[in-house]
Amino acid sequence: MRAQWRWRAGMPLCKPMGQGLWEVWSNLESNRIARVLFCVHDGEMVALHGFIKKTQKTSPDDLALATKRMKEITTS
Repeated sequence: MRAQWRWRAGMPLCKPMGQGLWEVWSNLESNRIARVLFCVHDGEMVALHGFIKKTQKTSPDDLALATKRMKEITTS
């Protein structure tokens, strides 16, 4: 809910990506869409990877990087 209503770059949308990953996105100027992959750890929203998405499907490389970073956070 915090991502949905307190985003500063316009009204975002948020969806679960599975295995504890979430994606939040916001429309930017020039018809671009910013994406941030995040997780929730110890009650905090942790941004793992941000990028400008060029296709409808999230790339496996972006998901792999976010998953790797999430594992580093949750196992420490």
